[in-house]
Amino acid sequence: MTSRGRPGGWVYAALVAVLGASVFPLYWSFVVSTRDDSAIGDTSPVMLPGGHLFENVRRVFDTVDFWLAIGNSLIVSTTVMVSNVVLSSLAGFAFARLRFPGRDSLFLFVVGSAMVPAQLGVIPLYLVVGDLGWTGRLEALIVPALVSAFGVFWMRQACEGAVTRELVDAATVDGASTLRTFWHVAVPALRPQAAVLAMLTFMATWNDYFWPLVVLDPNEEPTVQVVLSHLASGYYTDYALMLTGATLGVLPVIVVFLVVGRYIVRGILRGTVYG
Repeated sequence: MTSRGRPGGWVYAALVAVLGASVFPLYWSFVVSTRDDSAIGDTSPVMLPGGHLFENVRRVFDTVDFWLAIGNSLIVSTTVMVSNVVLSSLAGFAFARLRFPGRDSLFLFVVGSAMVPAQLGVIPLYLVVGDLGWTGRLEALIVPALVSAFGVFWMRQACEGAVTRELVDAATVDGASTLRTFWHVAVPALRPQAAVLAMLTFMATWNDYFWPLVVLDPNEEPTVQVVLSHLASGYYTDYALMLTGATLGVLPVIVVFLVVGRYIVRGILRGTVYG
């Protein structure tokens, strides 16, 4: 730190180095997606884009049903994102500011459920999905993920810091119902944290590979991650084709980040202040 309390040059240099290390894999994937497959075998790594991008994009859509996969992933990720934000906010507000019997024990149970590895529940969840007739349908991806223990914990902690008990009591004294208090008092204060949860949920759902591979028919209702695995399968791996698909698959996540990015930064800063 400098004498005035401002970060020194080495801090900015470290941040630039971390940023470069984070962005480089994405940039290199884009570079390879603009070239033919022979670029992978070059003795010197390629660093500048080529002229094969549109050809590789066309090959991706000719090889797999990428439009269907993107549509399915958007439907699943958007629905899960919205439901997690809404339900987790309601549950977090209830655990933080409402008084009811067994509140603390129930919250501990919710948090404890997050400690159980998701893989342990695959077999019973698959049996339940099969009994409901959802095998091979998007409902099998959406319904089990409508709310998460992490989301409830995140929003409960956010309510503890952003929504004071005095505001809730004042709204109650004024005659506001619980839902009205939540909408007019809690929601405006929780927007940054809700944006963070929305981004994390969308990204996790979009990148999920194992459960969609288990419960969906890859030839009927694929998701983006499943079709990307198809591009990487076979006796010969076409890296230009595979990385073109990966580049296309990450674009929706980047768009969502750009939309809610300012709320994410604000939410992280609030978390450090309240923490």
